[in-house]
Amino acid sequence: MDTLPKEIAMARLVYALNQSLDGYVDHMAFAPDEIVFRHFIEDVRSLTGSIYGRRMYEIMRYWDDEHPEWDAARRDYAEAWRAMPKWVASRSLESVGPNAMLLGDDLAAAVRELKAGRDGVIEVSGTILAQSLTELGLIDEYRIYLHPVVLGGGKPYFAGPRPRLRLVADERIGPDVIRLTYVLA
Repeated sequence: MDTLPKEIAMARLVYALNQSLDGYVDHMAFAPDEIVFRHFIEDVRSLTGSIYGRRMYEIMRYWDDEHPEWDAARRDYAEAWRAMPKWVASRSLESVGPNAMLLGDDLAAAVRELKAGRDGVIEVSGTILAQSLTELGLIDEYRIYLHPVVLGGGKPYFAGPRPRLRLVADERIGPDVIRLTYVLA
């Protein structure tokens, strides 16, 4: 009887953020339209989980609470976000909210363990965290949601030296946004 080794589950680590035409991310300066927002709801539902840097996690905690002014799409996003496992890389936080866990001091080991024990996509949110994971060689894919907005300054999508990338896909989402998908060259 032939015994073939079982395939080892391995999640892909994907860094994905909205970006202006001039390369900056600022979730308060521009927001996705209804079509792009619906895309993000489905994206969050499809994820194995997300890894956040402290600042981005604190921004996203907004979705933990109910807000009476929300429309159906915002309630859908909140429901998807709350259900998704979240891991937070932080040296200053002592606790995190529901369905979230702090990663240990050894970021590389913690992320390797997350990737090795899961299938699917684990998304990375936060420019500084993404740069650290890029330097460790742990990010498998970069997704830039390019919006027709010029900010003129702010926090760049790449917080440090840019890795050599190769475009593998592009997709138009709604009338104005293009998702560019890159892997390491």
